[in-house]
Amino acid sequence: MYPFVKFTTTLLKAKFRSKLNLEDRSVIDFRAGLTDVDMFLELNNARYFNYMELGRWDYSYRVGFISLMKKNNWGVAVGGAIIRYRRRIPLFSRFTLSTELICHDGRWFYFLQEAHMKNEICSSALMKVCATSKQGLVPASEVAEKFDGADLQAEMPGWVTAWIEAESLRPWPSRQ
Repeated sequence: MYPFVKFTTTLLKAKFRSKLNLEDRSVIDFRAGLTDVDMFLELNNARYFNYMELGRWDYSYRVGFISLMKKNNWGVAVGGAIIRYRRRIPLFSRFTLSTELICHDGRWFYFLQEAHMKNEICSSALMKVCATSKQGLVPASEVAEKFDGADLQAEMPGWVTAWIEAESLRPWPSRQ
């Protein structure tokens, strides 16, 4: 089930938080609740993705992307993700989630998102995200142009390039 209450709360809080530049990192605090945990009473692996989506919404609001989406009648979609889990987040534990736009390849934006608890990393994910319109994917370079001269041409880290290359080798669609 999608966490509509947490989504609404995240956007309301973002409204009153400081604005960010595209190269800034968003950091927000959460607590693992009863609807977030699995049978081992720890944050469920799928719930990490819900929290990461909330982190991207906070970031998007604070950099002005949501306003840009409304103005251009755009949507947003995730095109891929890779995540590493390192530490558990037990029920009722507080954790922070950081969201940072690290680069784009002309088509897609790549976000690095990390969950930390007590200053130790719990998970790290690379998210491939795009803006969408009725015509399909809106190129990241076109979106970047709308951000009043913001420099989004950060050099793509080698590990991101390697992931993109590895994904291109994977058969799609898989044969059954």
